[in-house]
Amino acid sequence: MTQSGEKGQGITQTLGLVLVPDFSMIAFTSLIEPLRLANRVSHQQLYDWKIYTIDGGPVQASNGIRLEADGSIADIGPMPNVVVCGGLDIQRQDHSQLIAKLRRLAFYGVSIGAVCTGSYVLAKAGLLDGYRCTIHWENHESLREEFPGLEVTDELYEIDRNRFTCAGGTAAIDMMLSMINARCGQEVAAAVTDELIHHRMRNANERQRMELRARLGVANQRVLAVVATMEQNIEEPLSCSELADRVGFSARQLERLFQKYIGQAPTRYYLGLRLARARHLLLQTSMSILSVALACGFVSASHFSKCYSEHFGRTPSEERFGPRQRAAKKGEDMMGEQVSSIGVLL
Repeated sequence: MTQSGEKGQGITQTLGLVLVPDFSMIAFTSLIEPLRLANRVSHQQLYDWKIYTIDGGPVQASNGIRLEADGSIADIGPMPNVVVCGGLDIQRQDHSQLIAKLRRLAFYGVSIGAVCTGSYVLAKAGLLDGYRCTIHWENHESLREEFPGLEVTDELYEIDRNRFTCAGGTAAIDMMLSMINARCGQEVAAAVTDELIHHRMRNANERQRMELRARLGVANQRVLAVVATMEQNIEEPLSCSELADRVGFSARQLERLFQKYIGQAPTRYYLGLRLARARHLLLQTSMSILSVALACGFVSASHFSKCYSEHFGRTPSEERFGPRQRAAKKGEDMMGEQVSSIGVLL
């Protein structure tokens, strides 16, 4: 993020925050609150911010809360930094106007950032080419699939020259604390950290997700090693025997171990991991269903569709259609039935 003046100087730095529909409220507030508190603990107006939407109207977050905007993206004038705040269904939205605006801002030297899935918009705009970037862990694979030339990392946040991105959630706090530290010094950053009851400033290279042991509630090291191996081999799944060999077990011993600690067979658990990855790709990319199937280790679209339907209760195409579109279609169908009923009555 652009830095203004020496550390501790009270030159106000303005951020333009672009909120897209269904933006993440936690990522947005995690971005803003460290700046507000930096002003408070320093007794200076170090930071200011303006909220923008595509048309200047109110925008609804993914939690249903609506926020008023200070203006439309057309109103964004000269300022040091502009940040795109993303959230749900970022790939399903039309970002053409925003992309054009971001490219113009970047041309004039504005530092461009993103929180949560906002990195996807920057990637679409070509503004992450040649830069390190990150995104929420759920979106890593889809971003890499759609933009194979990007250097997408697993970091909490990335600050690379005049581009800054973060994984979303509370990772935005750590990114802003890092920026506050760089601009205002350790004392201000530490005071803000204390005000947030954040305990410590996390480094960029700390993991996004909980440790596997905590996520699974399992302490057995061989089970954890096998699950980690499964997660690393989604596109080309390993057989149960191959997984067992990795930890020096027989396939039968591995079956018993998984039943004891996970409550299901390793093959069943592995299938669930692959289908979960497939669901992310269906919802977050424009990849064909066959491409998604192959990326998740299925040999055919028909086999993939069968497994997906049995696991999630809907086909891959129904999943991609989206809950909102399904609800809208259901409403249209109900309206059609009502119209038909009225026609019969008449």
